[in-house]
Amino acid sequence: MKTLARVALVVLTLIACKEKTVSKEKVMEEKEVVKQQASPDWEVLFDGTNFDQWRGYGTEEMYAEWSLDGDAMKFTPGKEGGKNIISKGTYENFVLSLEWKISEAGNSGIFWSVHESPEFKEAYETGPEIQVLDDAKHPDSFIGDGLHKAGSLYDMIVRPDGLIHPAGQWNKVELEVNHKTNLAKLKLNGKDAFSFPVHGPEWDAMVENSKFKGWKGFGKYSEGHIGLQDHNDIVWYRNIKIKKLD
Repeated sequence: MKTLARVALVVLTLIACKEKTVSKEKVMEEKEVVKQQASPDWEVLFDGTNFDQWRGYGTEEMYAEWSLDGDAMKFTPGKEGGKNIISKGTYENFVLSLEWKISEAGNSGIFWSVHESPEFKEAYETGPEIQVLDDAKHPDSFIGDGLHKAGSLYDMIVRPDGLIHPAGQWNKVELEVNHKTNLAKLKLNGKDAFSFPVHGPEWDAMVENSKFKGWKGFGKYSEGHIGLQDHNDIVWYRNIKIKKLD
């Protein structure tokens, strides 16, 4: 009986080791799939392995509040705020694809056309934002007639209903910005959400009717960094890639 018990223990140990190895291999395979999907037209900005394509806004270093968590990057708020991060590269006409997951009652955001300058202390001073939010529990969800809900063009365009998964679940964003055609298109979880101009009289009118009225640099730069927001709440991002448009 003791011999059988020892044999059973060895078998169980081998199975557990094999499952652990398979699980690790599966993670690596998934990361490799992201790389393959991103080439040759797509540039990988984050595949779950490093922050090589990112740095803090206003610094050459990556903020310690951002860490690797499985195949995602995780933001954990520290004692000081303002730890927004930006892509090292800048982009003008592009398609950005990524996934986000917000914590309960959390808030964050996805910026583009961020102009980094000592004149502007925060990324949101220049970069328009696609809102990342727990619509059920964050106070922003209940103000601004829906202009602050997850997936909205923050304070400018309301996101249609039924396109966002709740806190704790992943959401996919595909944002196309094209200054040549003066058109941006947003998809949320694979479905068309809305489109909007990115410069000119119509864009200026949207800015004029928002909280950004009179802001010196907001939405003024056609080319800029991609940014992810520190809003003092835990948030995750993964599978970030970008494709430049001709």
